[in-house]
Parts: sequence; C-alpha cells; structure tokens
Amino acid sequence: MNGAIVVSLVIFFLMGVPIAIAIGLASIVGIDIDGRLPLLLIPQRMFVGLDSFPLVAIPLFILAGNLMAGAGISARLVNLAKSMVGDIQGGLACSCVLTCMMFASVSGSSVATTFAIGSILVPAMARHGYPRPLAASIQASSAELGVLIPPSIPLILYGVATETSIGKLFIAGIGPGLLVGVALMALVIVICRLKGYGLEDRLNRPRLRDAFIKAIPALLVPFVIIGGIYSGIFTPTEASAAAVACAIIVGFFFYRELHLKDIPRILTQTMISTSAIMLIISAAALFSFLISRSGLPGQIADWFSSVFETKFGFLLAVNALLLFIGMFIETSAAILVLAPILAPVAIQFGIDPMHFGLIMVVNLALGMITPPLGVNLFAACAVAKISLEEIVPQLVWFVATVIICLLLVSYIPAITLWPVAMVFG
Repeated sequence: MNGAIVVSLVIFFLMGVPIAIAIGLASIVGIDIDGRLPLLLIPQRMFVGLDSFPLVAIPLFILAGNLMAGAGISARLVNLAKSMVGDIQGGLACSCVLTCMMFASVSGSSVATTFAIGSILVPAMARHGYPRPLAASIQASSAELGVLIPPSIPLILYGVATETSIGKLFIAGIGPGLLVGVALMALVIVICRLKGYGLEDRLNRPRLRDAFIKAIPALLVPFVIIGGIYSGIFTPTEASAAAVACAIIVGFFFYRELHLKDIPRILTQTMISTSAIMLIISAAALFSFLISRSGLPGQIADWFSSVFETKFGFLLAVNALLLFIGMFIETSAAILVLAPILAPVAIQFGIDPMHFGLIMVVNLALGMITPPLGVNLFAACAVAKISLEEIVPQLVWFVATVIICLLLVSYIPAITLWPVAMVFG
C-alpha cells in the first residue's frame, strides 16, 4: 500500500491536481488497493483530523490579519519602521524587512504580509531609485517572516500534527524570526552600499516619537498575543480570539479606517483562505493515518538510523529533502504529511521536537520564495508588476542568506530553545 500511495501522490502532483484533492485521491487509492479497510474510513478520518480545538486558532488568526490589513495598520507600521532605520543608506529597504517582522506578528501569513506591506513599500522603493526586481525580492523574502514570527499558521499545524505545545512553538519561533530578519537587513545594507541605492532614503523620514505614538494601537495585538501566552492568561487558541477583538477595536475605534461595509469582504476572504487550509488538513489526516498504519514511519526511522550515524548527517539530509519538497509542495500540506513521519525520527536522534519544528518551518518557508511554486514570488511580482523571470536573478542572494540562517538554526539549537527556556523554564 505504501508504494501505491506515494506513487499515486507523485502522479497527481505532476498532473497538476490541486494539493488537497491529490492527497485525498492518493489515500483513496491506498484504501482501494489494501482491500481490508472500509470506505467509511475516509469521511471518519477526515472529520477526526479537523476535530481539534487548537485548529480554531487558524481561521481566527486569518480573520485578525485580514481585519488588520483593512484597518490602516500596515501604513502605521511602515512609518514606524522608517522612523527607526530610515536614517541610513538603504534604510527604506531595511524598513521593508522591519515592517514585515512587525506585521508578521499580527497576520501570521506571508502572503498577507506581501500584499499589505508590498503595496506600500515596493512602489516607494521604486520611486527612490531601487530597481523593481530588487524591491520585489526584498519584499518576497521579508514576507517569509510571516510564518516564523508568532502567530504562525504553519507552527500551529506542526503542533497539531506532532502533538507539540503550540505556545512553546510560538516562543521558539522568535529566535529564528529575528535571525532571518537581521540577516536580511544586513544583506540589503551591503547591496545598497555596493550598488549605490538608497542615498535619498533619509528624506521625509518620520519623527520616531510621532510614528511610535500613532503605531501604539497597531502594536497592541502582538503584545496581547505573546504577553497573554507568556503570562498564562490564555492559550494560543484563546489568543487568536483576543487578536480578533483587538483588530476590531483598533480598526473601528482608533484608526477608524475599518467600516461595516468592509466586513462582508473580509469575512469572505477569511472563509476562502480557511476552507483551503482546512481541506488540506482533513485530507492530510487521512493520508497520515494510512501511512502510520502501514508502518512507514518506523521503516523510515530504521533507514535513517542505518544510513546516518550522527545527528549532523541526519539534519543535513532532512534539510536537503525539505528544501526540494518545499519548491513543489505547499507549506501546510508538506508539514501535515511529513511532520508525523520525520518528527519521531528526529527524536530518536536526540533532536527536540520544538527545534525540529522550526527547522521544518524555516526550510519549507524557503519554498515560498523559490520557483516554480513560490507563492510569495507570485504575490511580490503582482505587487511590483514585473515577471517572474525578472525577479529570479535578484533573488539568489536572499535565498542564499536564508539558507545560511537555516543552517545556523539547524546546528545551534539555542537559537530556538533558549527563548523557550527563558519563558517556560
């Protein structure tokens, strides 16, 4: 059955079948070939996959992000970032990275971050003399932080798939998120110095005090989310509901850019995004059940143990595998399918499941900025109004920088685990 499931899944992917449907059809093929399992198992396992309280956080965080995007949050965060780093050469490009880091702590989605921040900063960088392909590359790679800095939907999915504490995963994501953000800012500064870009970035720089005061309501949401989880006031799922409440308060009463007429559109966007993710989750639950029942995870663990004698070799192989898979498979689907298989193997090599979760998420997030299926690339190209061929040459240095960060996260566990130890002891 294992071979039939895997082969059929690959065939469906090559045929261009949507990911959720491809996973579901491959599972049905496996059940049919096995012959001993009833078809009633299909809806049952798909329902069980969705019957999880932590998954409630996904639509609520998506809703909070959409509310924030329509409430004028992105403009305030952009001004705050400009006031903080806009005084240096390349400050506008750095403010793009910094704003994405702040907006990521609100939206939890890299695509939402690309559109919300890119629609403001990509044209601004173009007006200041940055080539549009470079501006789009900066935006696409910076928006990747949306899946690292909490709240993060991929981290929620990993926590559900491996029964790992989502609250601890959120805290564990802070270190890698800051590492990637600082590395990207250092890269854009070097590029600007070498190429002579950003010489006029300090013009029209907002005053830090004024920008900070205007951004205080926008900064309220990440403070509530992280502070609430840190203090034990509420769980990550409850934090998602608090984020929605904060978004409504900020949008309607502080900035007053959110109106009742916007709610139907925002709810529609949220339902579409949620439905796509939930369909993948339900199909992956059935797929994971069949894979686990077949004993494939144990076989993979035995194979890894026989081939790789050290944790170093295992991590190198897993990173290469995930890097390749992330280029062709959507991040959520890859996590739901692979995490239950690879996480037990990682534990056998003495790797903390939280550490391994961040390795998976950082690695698969690279797939968002690499062809042929990088969703951030297409979003950034749409915002910058350029073709995919134009952005790829500029993107090489950003991908290389994130790969270096990935290796640091992989082989220096303290980057991930130290914040968790500080918060939870």
